[in-house]
Amino acid sequence: MKKAVLLFGMLLMAAPAHADLTHKISSSVQLTVDAAASQATRLGSTYSVSGNNVSATLGGLSAPASATDAATMNAGTYTQTTSGSAFSFSETFNGGDAIPTGTTVSSGVVGTLPAFGSVTTTAGGVAGSLGGSIDSAGTMSLTAGGAGTSVTGQFVSEITIK
Repeated sequence: MKKAVLLFGMLLMAAPAHADLTHKISSSVQLTVDAAASQATRLGSTYSVSGNNVSATLGGLSAPASATDAATMNAGTYTQTTSGSAFSFSETFNGGDAIPTGTTVSSGVVGTLPAFGSVTTTAGGVAGSLGGSIDSAGTMSLTAGGAGTSVTGQFVSEITIK
């Protein structure tokens, strides 16, 4: 009996356990719909002329009628200086961009594109049936939308014992 009391007394002298238990649960759903975008560069009007053995009343650019119009070409008058002799002649005109009324976007769709010399346009996403949910058990319900959309779901359960 003395041995049992001694053993029981030794068990009572043991230090108590100080274990911390932490449990964290987090969940998230991210829905993304791409925006419509248009990147345009307006090109200006250019004119150039070059020649050899040519007499000229040079052409050029005429100022536009309004700030939204492009400059136009003013034709020159050119004649060969010495008949029967070799000559070279080059005249170049590139008409610039007038400013259009603008780009319109409706429901993620670009209906009217800008009419500039250099344009990159991307259509926006269409949400359609895009959606997502996560219940308390971590079960995900993710529904894809139309083009240009994405859905991401995440469920994290963390247990820490110290």
